[in-house]
Amino acid sequence: MILHNKINGEELKQKLLSNNEPRTTISFYKYHHILDPQKFRDAMFINFTKLEVLGRIYVASEGINAQISVPTRNYELLRQAIYNIDFLNGIRLNIAVDDNGKSFFKLAIKVKNKIVADGIQDKTFDVTKIGTHLKAEEYNDLLNSKDVVVVDMRNHYESEVGHFENAILPDVDTFREQLPFVANMLSDKKDQPIVMYCTGGIRCEKASAYMLHKGFKEVYQLEGGIIEYARQVKAKGLENKFHGKNFVFDERLSESISNEVIAKCHQCGEPFDVHTNCANVACNLLFIQCPSCKEKYNNCCSDECKTIAALPEEEQKLLRKGKNFGRLVFKKGRKLKTLSS
Repeated sequence: MILHNKINGEELKQKLLSNNEPRTTISFYKYHHILDPQKFRDAMFINFTKLEVLGRIYVASEGINAQISVPTRNYELLRQAIYNIDFLNGIRLNIAVDDNGKSFFKLAIKVKNKIVADGIQDKTFDVTKIGTHLKAEEYNDLLNSKDVVVVDMRNHYESEVGHFENAILPDVDTFREQLPFVANMLSDKKDQPIVMYCTGGIRCEKASAYMLHKGFKEVYQLEGGIIEYARQVKAKGLENKFHGKNFVFDERLSESISNEVIAKCHQCGEPFDVHTNCANVACNLLFIQCPSCKEKYNNCCSDECKTIAALPEEEQKLLRKGKNFGRLVFKKGRKLKTLSS
């Protein structure tokens, strides 16, 4: 049996877009010592393929991290399949807040060194010794405390479109650089309560363990992240202290938590909070672009990219040949790599 997808990605995407069957998007994670990640991965791929699951799953010796969607008719079967795995039995499944069912178009399960890249080389660090979990109501209450420090453990382009009140928003691109950055920034606050949050909980859980490892005395994390917080706020009629959208790493790119627009178009500065990728394939910059600028720049981030994207595909390929642009995200003050640099 083939244990990976072999169909063209664009073909799979079009197939999903033309299918109106309801799908449910969920995420879950668990830090756990998996002895044979490859064997675990292969068994999961077989079982999830039968249930028509699509999405992205990382498996490592430290645990599992999954963002997936499933036909709604198969949700209960999927939940049971997950709970049949001993260390995942009873695990919370975060159901997407703003879901159109088009979040993923293929199933990819990859074995990684870690489910969240952290750059930590210290072998005495124990990722299972975590901070105290807070439910939405507890989180709201703690935010009213005088000395509490709230830290957004996501990347800058995530927090730009939405974040909690009075949160520290580190100007970083990766979780790897964020861990030491936050620990150093708060080095004089080791006796104060530190509250950390992220999208679904996986990053702030590791971050809480890291902060405790670094000598912080009172560390908390938002249980289930922003996704679970939004669900509890709605279900219990609580005050929503999150402003804007929650950035998500799938085809949707974001889900609305409040009706506020707190970000701006990166090209004209008008209020807007929808991310897109530059239409110049060699650039593919992730940035915020309003409808007016989208039309003006023909889905591109600059006049240069607009010119390149208008060229015949063969000419674009020649320009891209031998160049590695890496992954680009918009960041004010940063000189962006271009085809001419």
